[in-house]
Amino acid sequence: MPLVTDDRAQFPDWRFAPNIGGHPDSYELENAALDRAGHVLTAMRAIAPWAGRTIVDLGCGTGYWLRRYAGEAAEVIGIEPDPALRAMAAQAAADLPGTEVVAGSAEHIPLPDTGADVVHARFAYFFPPGTDAGLAEVLRVLRPGGCLVVVDNDYRWGDFAWLLRASAVRPPEQTAASVDAWWRDRGAARHEVRSELRFARRADLAAVLGIEFPAGVAAAWLRRHPAATSVSYGYVLFSVRR
Repeated sequence: MPLVTDDRAQFPDWRFAPNIGGHPDSYELENAALDRAGHVLTAMRAIAPWAGRTIVDLGCGTGYWLRRYAGEAAEVIGIEPDPALRAMAAQAAADLPGTEVVAGSAEHIPLPDTGADVVHARFAYFFPPGTDAGLAEVLRVLRPGGCLVVVDNDYRWGDFAWLLRASAVRPPEQTAASVDAWWRDRGAARHEVRSELRFARRADLAAVLGIEFPAGVAAAWLRRHPAATSVSYGYVLFSVRR
């Protein structure tokens, strides 16, 4: 079980994420689109099954994925530093068995040593280089044989990669190379997943592109794809075992 923490504690490593923190409703649409495609969750389960185990959703945001984990895991712990998002996650977890949401961050995980079997971080905290302290903290809380799975963007494939490239100050290929090298140096396995964001309505697609990319870049892509309700999306999963 998590250790008790003061909700007023400050997490100096935490950086506000404007896409989810500023637009939680639109980010829920993005989670639902990823969930609808299904490929990433399947890949994460294959890398580190959580059935009957303790799983930590590090940077759980509004708590969208907690229900997916609670259907199989023995215990689910959502950790979130943003108090507004944490309140939404706690509400989402209120009726889920064996699930709770606590205050914490990558460098301050409120768990005892060897307190978890699986840790997931979806687009949260691990943006190397410079995240060694967070990785060390995750390894502290993992049990022997436990696994961290981090979901990142594939900067080389798909429509989403094109949007990233059109929005980037630094060439995405350079970012991808440095990220790959950082994880490789720390013994991580790299897994590519080719998928999509599949939306129920075009308006939902437009809303999500609007929180992820500059307005001009999003509008240009939408003009070029007037009937689109999905966007091809490549993911890279990095896994580290203790």
